[in-house]
Amino acid sequence: MSGTGGGSGQVGIVLVSHSGPVAESVAALATGLAGGGATAPIAAAGGTPDGGLGTSADLIVRAAHAVDGGAGVALLVDLGSAVLTVKALLAEGDELPDGARLVDAPFVEGAVAAVVTASAGADLAAVAAAAGEAYDYRKE
Repeated sequence: MSGTGGGSGQVGIVLVSHSGPVAESVAALATGLAGGGATAPIAAAGGTPDGGLGTSADLIVRAAHAVDGGAGVALLVDLGSAVLTVKALLAEGDELPDGARLVDAPFVEGAVAAVVTASAGADLAAVAAAAGEAYDYRKE
């Protein structure tokens, strides 16, 4: 898990993937495309603690707390069981920081949009909306 520490007052971003390297790479890509200067806190929560494929509630919880600056945490996920794991954590209500939210967005494009928007100081609703709008990006 990588990340920048919380306390920024910006929305934090957690990228949950079944693969540690995928989550780390998408975090690096989103940060790089967000431009120069300081970016919103972002953390990768990919794979299992032993480096295997899968999702880990513990890694997700640690990543969310690492990026929590008090403005909310946007959780973007790659595939089905990652969605289920985040939904279960949100339903428990006490493991993730207050203001944590599962964002329905494409993983790569949504991550870039979320980091750019959060880095500009937008609130959680705007970050989630920008990430979700990435579904409309046309590639033709």
